Amino acid sequence: MSFSGKYQMESHDNFESFMEAVGLPDELIQEGKDVKSISEIEETGDHFKVTVTTGTKILTNSFTIGQETELESPTGEKVNSVVMREGNKLTAILNGIEYVTELTDANTLVNTMTLSGMSYKWTSKRM
Repeated sequence: MSFSGKYQMESHDNFESFMEAVGLPDELIQEGKDVKSISEIEETGDHFKVTVTTGTKILTNSFTIGQETELESPTGEKVNSVVMREGNKLTAILNGIEYVTELTDANTLVNTMTLSGMSYKWTSKRM
């Protein structure tokens, strides 16, 4: 299955607690907790461009599977990491946070961020 497409967040679990734990300022947590983000993924072979729009904040990361690249974390930090792919799952580690993006079926994208046993999970549907 191809990740390419636009996805809108449908639901999320543990946003506020997780974002506090990673150091996101309270004002950004309050702004982001009720916003339904939109993710746009462009997949060309092993190259990906992922753009996530949450309210007025736009985060764009481009990477090639298996190659080290600079990625921007949700807190705005630039971090070198390697994104790996296993079937319909993309994984990366940024500043100790494990990121997993999984295409669970043709229209459902499940993202999970985990830090020290605490996770934030959100589910998006293809638009």
